Amino acid sequence: MTGFLLRWLFAFILVVVTFNPTGYSLYHWIWPLSDAQLPLKILLVILLASAYLFYITSTVKSLGLLGIILVFAFCGTLIWLFVDQGWLDLQNSGILAWIMIFIISVVLGLGISWSHIKKRITGQFDTDDIGE
Repeated sequence: MTGFLLRWLFAFILVVVTFNPTGYSLYHWIWPLSDAQLPLKILLVILLASAYLFYITSTVKSLGLLGIILVFAFCGTLIWLFVDQGWLDLQNSGILAWIMIFIISVVLGLGISWSHIKKRITGQFDTDDIGE
C-alpha cells in the first residue's frame, strides 16, 4: 500500500507542479510567454514532458485504453455522487481544478502501480513484449 501511495504522490506532485489554481505552477510561470529565464523554462518543460511521457506510457501499457476510461468513469461517477448528495459544490472553479488534479493523479498513479497490484492479487507477473 505504501508503494502505491508513493507512486500516486509523485503523480500528484507532477500534476500540481504543472498546473494548480494557487497561481504557483509552471503554467503560471510560463504564461504569458516572455524571454525572461527562457532556457530555464524550456529545460523544466522538457523535464516535465519526460515525466509525463513515462507516466502516460506506463499507464497505457498497464491499464489499456478501456482501463483508463473505467478509472475516469469511476472517478467521475464518484464526484457525481458527492454533488448529488450535497457533499460537494462545484460552483467554485478552484475546487473543480483541485478535483481534476486529483483525478488525473489517481489515473497516473494507478496506471503506474497496476502491475504491482495485479501481481499481489493474482500472483501473475506482467512483462513487456520483447521482439527477438
